[in-house]
Amino acid sequence: MFENVIVGVDGRPNGRDAITLATRLLAPEGKLTLANIHGGAHNPVHASTPGRLTEESEASRELLERERTAAEVQAELIDHAASSPGRGLHDLAEQQDADLLVVGSCSRGPFGRVLIGDDTRTSLNGAPCAVAVATRGYAEHPVPIAAIGVGYDGSPESEIALLRARELAESNRALVRALEVVSIPNYALTGFGGPALGESIELMIAEATERMAQLEGVDGRAVYGIPGEELAAFGEEVQLLVVGSRGYGPMKRLILGSTSDYLQRHARCSLLVLPRSAG
Repeated sequence: MFENVIVGVDGRPNGRDAITLATRLLAPEGKLTLANIHGGAHNPVHASTPGRLTEESEASRELLERERTAAEVQAELIDHAASSPGRGLHDLAEQQDADLLVVGSCSRGPFGRVLIGDDTRTSLNGAPCAVAVATRGYAEHPVPIAAIGVGYDGSPESEIALLRARELAESNRALVRALEVVSIPNYALTGFGGPALGESIELMIAEATERMAQLEGVDGRAVYGIPGEELAAFGEEVQLLVVGSRGYGPMKRLILGSTSDYLQRHARCSLLVLPRSAG
């Protein structure tokens, strides 16, 4: 579970989805903060009209009060001025030493899918903590977290994801399911020699299946395909999908790779992306 959680709230349903998911991921004695990001002095019109800045801040606080009351949660409230919502949440996470940011999906795209706007996604890339994205409609249909999925491939990032999934599963009395996606070997795309592609894939799947069988207390399997697409579909079998982000040496940030970036647009359940430092 997470001890210090910040939720991005904007008065729309996606913010309420995020609040609901945050309550599922928050430790019993954890700190929950609802944050509304507004333009403030970054808005040229407001910057030239000082009185508008105060009005905007007051409106932001009123919005947060309404959302807290509607969600019936105990939470601190912060209104923060920034050039974009993602940048503002990023700044608050650093200032508050948060271990999780929770946001809702944007209103575009199919119902029940994770889809985050480009500006927010870009700003959250490099966040100093884990980021969770709630599926659309989560507040209206807050199903219990009965199964937690993990994208696993034996890498350090996937080991961290598995560790966190086990912790969350214990708190929610949920099952842990893992999926390893076997992709086409690089040499198969270069034209250089190697074993027959079919034989190579069968061997890789067999090795992955054996690796998954060694994960204690985990229902794991291996499939062949494109990681992002297979993991997105895997989301239909679980209520929360946990994946690790790319790691660049000692950098302790959330760095989106191609798979986690794809999942932030197409996952079919709520998504939790962990920085490499999460372990």
